[in-house]
Amino acid sequence: MILTVTLNTALDLTYRVPALVPHTSHRVTEVTERPGGKGLNVARVLAALGHEAVVTGFAGGPTGAVVRDLLAPLPVRDALVPVAGTTRRTLAVVDAATGDTTQLNEPGSTVTAEEWAAFLATYETLLQRADAVALCGSLPPGIHVGAYAELVRRARAAGVPALLDTSGEPLRRGIAARPDLVKPNADELAQLTGSREPLRATHDARRRGARTVVSSLGPDGILAATPDGIWQAAPPAKVLGNPTGAGDSAVAGLLSGLVESLSWPDRLARAVALATATVLAPAAGDFDRTSYEDLLTRVTVTEHAPAA
Repeated sequence: MILTVTLNTALDLTYRVPALVPHTSHRVTEVTERPGGKGLNVARVLAALGHEAVVTGFAGGPTGAVVRDLLAPLPVRDALVPVAGTTRRTLAVVDAATGDTTQLNEPGSTVTAEEWAAFLATYETLLQRADAVALCGSLPPGIHVGAYAELVRRARAAGVPALLDTSGEPLRRGIAARPDLVKPNADELAQLTGSREPLRATHDARRRGARTVVSSLGPDGILAATPDGIWQAAPPAKVLGNPTGAGDSAVAGLLSGLVESLSWPDRLARAVALATATVLAPAAGDFDRTSYEDLLTRVTVTEHAPAA
């Protein structure tokens, strides 16, 4: 079983408009709803790949009820912890003329100390069956900034590989707890290390505690610094579409590859193919299997020479 943690769960709304023009009214041509937050997106992709996926985190209020209703028919087990506050919403507005997306993210409701304690009890129980865990996304108000570091340490104590996908101070503290893998994007990596040179920044992040660092390079693919070598994987061409959930699909590719004991080049090719197929999909956090399988055969993986 693969466990995903989403402390700041969301209801993802995607609006499609013919063209997004500031300061004007728009007629929405299509609306989709998905249970969201990074870890829920990861779990949905893992399930589509045939893995048993369990989601935990928080859900509350009318929006949280919608999220759980949308999860119910999916092949993903719901282990979300109820809270008194209301789950946030995220809104993606897709411009059909350009393929660009504008994203609006609510902050989330405050989590109490009692609710955090209830979550930790659930997390410890779920770790007993987990083959790997993904710790994903922002922290809601009320959660201490070292929360992910605490969750990484608990996973390590249970012998469960942990992947961390967050940003800012939670990433800085979390990486010091020595997760097995972190997956920042280029901006998050630069904020962490002070360097915008991807290879140098990736090595620096490894020295801060992560066993492996996989940096997202946006449309140029991903760069991975691992104990076994350094690789860059790139899609066959740049694509336009909705990038919401693309990084989460990459996380699902990396985690599933870990559990299946794939080689690093195969894990990275899967991650890039899934991320690219997600950008091409009409709804946030979704992907078309035919597109994915075609892309998987055309991803380029290049090995870098070891650092001097």
